[in-house]
Amino acid sequence: MRRLPPLNALRVFEAAARHQNFTLAAAELGMTQAAVSYQVKALEDRVGAALFVRAKGRVRLTPTGERLLPPLIQAFDAIEAAFAVTRAEDEALLTVTTTYTFANTWLAWRLGRFQMAQPDLAVRLHTDNRTIDLRTGEADIAIRAGDGEWEGLERQMLMPLNFTPMASPSFLAKVERELRRPVEPADLPSLPMITPDDEWWDVWLSDAGVAITERPARRGGLRLDSQANEGHAAMGGQGFVLLTPEFWQGDLAAGNLVQPFAQVSTRGYAYWLVYPPERRNQPKIKRFREWLLAEVAEPTA
Repeated sequence: MRRLPPLNALRVFEAAARHQNFTLAAAELGMTQAAVSYQVKALEDRVGAALFVRAKGRVRLTPTGERLLPPLIQAFDAIEAAFAVTRAEDEALLTVTTTYTFANTWLAWRLGRFQMAQPDLAVRLHTDNRTIDLRTGEADIAIRAGDGEWEGLERQMLMPLNFTPMASPSFLAKVERELRRPVEPADLPSLPMITPDDEWWDVWLSDAGVAITERPARRGGLRLDSQANEGHAAMGGQGFVLLTPEFWQGDLAAGNLVQPFAQVSTRGYAYWLVYPPERRNQPKIKRFREWLLAEVAEPTA
C-alpha cells in the first residue's frame, strides 16, 4: 500500500512553491488563502519539518521544501501529460448512438457534411434500438425516440415522431385500378399492410375517422422490425406502411414513395438529442449539437 500524503496538500504545496506566495497560489487553485495555509500546515505536520519560511507577505522554501519540490513537479508533469494524451484521444473521436431507423433514414445521409466540416474529429455511428447508458463511456451522445423523460440527462427535441401511410406509386396505382376510384382510409384494413399488428395503425385509422371495430384481425402480412426496413419493403410494392414523413423526404421527392393522405398522426413521442449535463460544453459534443440542430432546422437540406 502506498504511503502518500494527501494529494490535495501536495497540489497546494507545489503551487505555493512556484509562486512563493500563498495568495497567488490560492487564486490559481480557487481556494482561500486560509485554506492554502491549512493544507501547507497539514503537509508540514505529515513531513515533520517546516517547508516554508514566512516573511513580509511572501514565503520561501526551506532546505526540506527545496528537496521535495523538483521530484514533485516532475510527478505532476507526468500526471498532466498522461491526462492530456487521454483528453486528446477522447476529443478526436465522437461516438453517436441512435436507433437503426434514425441512423439509416435520416442521420447517415447527412453525417458526411458534418465530417467534412470537422475533419479533425472522427465520428463513429453506433446503431442499436436498446438504450445505451451514456455514463459508461460506450457513447458520447445519443439520439433517442421517446417522451424525453430520461433522468439525469440533458435533452433537446429534434423532431416529432409522427406517422402516416405510404406506398410505392405502382402499388397504389394497382390498388386504385382494382377499386376503380382513389383509395380511402376505410379501405386500408382490407388491403395489404406492412406490420399490420402495429398498434399505431389503430391510432392513425381512428384519427382518420375509421372506427377501430372496422379493422379485422390480421394474421398475415409482412412484419418487420424497423421503419427503415418497412419503408424499403413498401418501395418494393409489398403494401401500405406507416412511415414518418421527415425520414422519407428524399424518396417522396424522387417518386419512390407516395403519401396518399394528408392525415399525419402522433402519439406524443419525438426524437431527442441527449447527453450528460456535465459534458454539455465538451467541444466535440458542442460542435455536433450545433451542427445537428442546424440540420434539423433545414428539412430540405
